[in-house]
Amino acid sequence: MSQLYIMDKDGNVADADTLTIPSDEHFRDAWLLSGSIISEDVEVAKAIFKDKVREVRGPLLDAEDVVYMKALETDDADAKAVSVAKKSALRDAPANSAIDAATDITTLKACWDTGLLGSSPY
Repeated sequence: MSQLYIMDKDGNVADADTLTIPSDEHFRDAWLLSGSIISEDVEVAKAIFKDKVREVRGPLLDAEDVVYMKALETDDADAKAVSVAKKSALRDAPANSAIDAATDITTLKACWDTGLLGSSPY
């Protein structure tokens, strides 16, 4: 029978059978071991969250480039303006002040802008 060990963000290792582990592993790289309890380092989780926003927005920006080019070809000023605004919002998404203001994982997850980024991965 093999034993399962858990490593936190700082490299501390402990036997998983002796730990209280968060049920949500989305921010596993932010786990912090304190005695027999693993909690999430919210500041590290915020960085992970922002990286996920950047990952998801990449293809959305690419798709919006196509929309803009079509609007440019047809000289549709309204469509160009909407596309520019959406691209700006996508670029600004990781800097959303609500992300920096989050004080716990639940609040952080609620910062996902489904209207802009689509379904939440959380």
